[in-house]
Amino acid sequence: MEGRDRGNLRSPVIAISGLHGAGRSTHAKRLASYFGLRYVSAGQLFREFSTLRHMKVQELSAALMDNPELDAFIDRRTKEEGEKGGVVLDGDLSAWMAKDYADVKIFLTAPDEVRFERIAKRDGKTIEEVKLETMKREAHDRQRYNKFYGIDFLDLSLYDLILNTGSLSKEGVFRVLKVFVSEVLKERRRKGN
Repeated sequence: MEGRDRGNLRSPVIAISGLHGAGRSTHAKRLASYFGLRYVSAGQLFREFSTLRHMKVQELSAALMDNPELDAFIDRRTKEEGEKGGVVLDGDLSAWMAKDYADVKIFLTAPDEVRFERIAKRDGKTIEEVKLETMKREAHDRQRYNKFYGIDFLDLSLYDLILNTGSLSKEGVFRVLKVFVSEVLKERRRKGN
């Protein structure tokens, strides 16, 4: 693994990805808090980029929708944060960008109707609005990831855990994640890397 000394135990790196509305950010923040790690999201890095560009987030989003410059910045910063260790990375491509550093790579999913309902409730929109927006956004994102990186977002072979959050309560999901991450980290310590 380049970029980190595998001979010394260092703070873990957890990469969480998943479908919109599957609970990725909610559980990434909770895991960061539980394990005493930093939390870094693609959204935070997007806002960092907009500050560097002296642009409002909405302006930047429209200007760079199909421009690889923003993606390259977020990806570089995700890799940098992964190299530092002691972090939960939250983003569509976090596991792909930090695959050389991530100790645990998690993908959260849920049935569409569950995801749309969660997003509608969170954003105060109708389920139909959310369905149209989310399907369009996810299709566009998948095309972008394929075009810029040759990554199939729905290729889940990279992940250590794929969890359907639609079949558990929020607390149930967190318990599963907490136990899984704890066991992976315990095994890492046992092996001394």
